[in-house]
Amino acid sequence: MPISRPSNQNKFRFGDLKIMPGDFLDSKLLDAELQLALRVADAADAVSLAGFTSRRFSVMRKADKSEVTEIDRATETAITNILRAERPDHSVFGEEHGIVGPADAKFQWVIDPIDGTSNFVRGVPVWASLIALVHDNVPVLGVVSAPAMRMRWWAHSAGDAFFNGDKIRVSDVAELRGASLSITVNKYWHDVDPDGLLEKLQRSVSRVRGYGDFWQHMLVAQGAVDVAIDSIGLAPYDIAALVPIVLQAGGICTDRLGVADWRANSLVTSNSLLH
Repeated sequence: MPISRPSNQNKFRFGDLKIMPGDFLDSKLLDAELQLALRVADAADAVSLAGFTSRRFSVMRKADKSEVTEIDRATETAITNILRAERPDHSVFGEEHGIVGPADAKFQWVIDPIDGTSNFVRGVPVWASLIALVHDNVPVLGVVSAPAMRMRWWAHSAGDAFFNGDKIRVSDVAELRGASLSITVNKYWHDVDPDGLLEKLQRSVSRVRGYGDFWQHMLVAQGAVDVAIDSIGLAPYDIAALVPIVLQAGGICTDRLGVADWRANSLVTSNSLLH
């Protein structure tokens, strides 16, 4: 189902219903699913951090030329095994192993076992497991766990957003000239921006950094960055877990065209005052 552009009141419009998913999903249900997701994140951390610390892995190339290690696959397997055991009526969609479970499931877990594999293989600690729960094509819960940084973010659509146990909120910067921007650049940047709008944007803000991957969007949720842009190259498992966290922190999530669709290949997050 296509998701239309959200307003600045942190409300998506799903079809003709101007409500958030938390308005029709019981908060107790979401609390229980969040506790499961946090346990799953603990299990994922145990596998991924051990591999990162030991440096005992090989690096392979997938069909799209992106890097993958056996740690990515082992981490996804650990996540999937728990979810399938605990929620057999849910399906799981992971980056490495695809879809597992009932095809008609109303709840689907969307998993990126290691977001930032290129950092992982180079010993850079900026990587995380992304765990999302999607209900009727809407991300309603997200956990982002970055064990090498000792950082974890989480939220569900009937509650607040948290970072390491503390409630978080986006910034109140309302003008680009005072804004902090984080942007991810790749070789396809100019294919989607032939007019140089991204370069113009960088000249319009106060500060530009490249925190990259999940981290820049979590910094938006924390209020440390005001706008973050991944202009191309993403997949649903890169985005789904980030959406509830940014939204419940008071922010906004769209693709580069301003459409709120977590299945797009780009992601723009902000404090909801700047886009």
